[in-house]
Amino acid sequence: MISNTPDHTNIITIERHIFETQLYHPEATGVLTNILYDIALAGKVIASKTTRAGLAEILGRTEQVNVQDEVVMKLDDLANNTIYHLNIHSGRLAAMASEEDPEVMPIPDRYPTGKYILLYDPLDGSSNIDFNIPIGTIFAVYRRVTPEGPGQLVDCLQPGRNMVAAGYIIYGSSTMLVYTTGHGVHGFTLDPSVGEFLLSHPNITIPTSPKYFSVNLGYEMYWSKGVQKYTSYLQGEEGGIHGLSLRYVGSLVADFHRNLLAGGVFYYPADRKDPQKPHGKLRLLYEANPLAFLAEQAGGGASDGVTPILDIKPQSLHQRTPLFIGNKDLVDKAADYINQYDRQLEAVPA
Repeated sequence: MISNTPDHTNIITIERHIFETQLYHPEATGVLTNILYDIALAGKVIASKTTRAGLAEILGRTEQVNVQDEVVMKLDDLANNTIYHLNIHSGRLAAMASEEDPEVMPIPDRYPTGKYILLYDPLDGSSNIDFNIPIGTIFAVYRRVTPEGPGQLVDCLQPGRNMVAAGYIIYGSSTMLVYTTGHGVHGFTLDPSVGEFLLSHPNITIPTSPKYFSVNLGYEMYWSKGVQKYTSYLQGEEGGIHGLSLRYVGSLVADFHRNLLAGGVFYYPADRKDPQKPHGKLRLLYEANPLAFLAEQAGGGASDGVTPILDIKPQSLHQRTPLFIGNKDLVDKAADYINQYDRQLEAVPA
């Protein structure tokens, strides 16, 4: 006789949850379900390394410089290779693209190709690795638009509205995976004692009363007048909001995760500090799009200050964008200020 105590009926693993979400799509074949589980597996591998980084001699920098003209951290390299090699052989993907690689990464000829495309930032916030600050992996999944064969650039350059799944894994005091397939946002915490992600935050919605705004105020002098006025509004000036606290980690996943759970807005506007990056710093495909999908599914919003992020048609693999993301009313207020004070501003592709 099976005992009913202790009651484990409410323990939901990520595998079970992904499978049950698949039931929303009667035509589903289970391929997307397996892709998401493969990403969860990659997250476990990366988490096992991040928690031992100081002991495993994988802190610090490599001698490589990536396509973003950034020095590659050792853990960045490890995370990038882990995700790639755990996904190339499955027959589920037609191609991948990573923030760390200059071109589309094809599936090797010896493996079959599938109908999905995986875009990912292997280790967001990697400049914080050596300081034990939370970092994360961000991912987005699309259906390919080419009919067959190796995936092409056009498969990767799709508007965010075409996304079928997105999420992130945050490596901090605990490891969490947060994802959506268009039916709400759900969070899972890795239980290291059993090596499994367990549902801990079902049906996440951004609280309607925001608590935080997250931005690097050290760059304020380089922002447009509209963004400066918006910042004053968030600080209680200009007849604005009172009671918002400034919280800025400098790791996008960490800042977004906090505001997703507590309410608030994160923004990284375009600035005049770096003439090589006049259209913002964050990558549209690997960072802004997947987080925008999550934000909208949680009742929030995301824009570049003019256009909803998910409506932007990408022009290049490593296109950059300004980003305002979080509570929808705060995102819309940013657009109001930009429209009022920066009428000459246009969303020009990077």
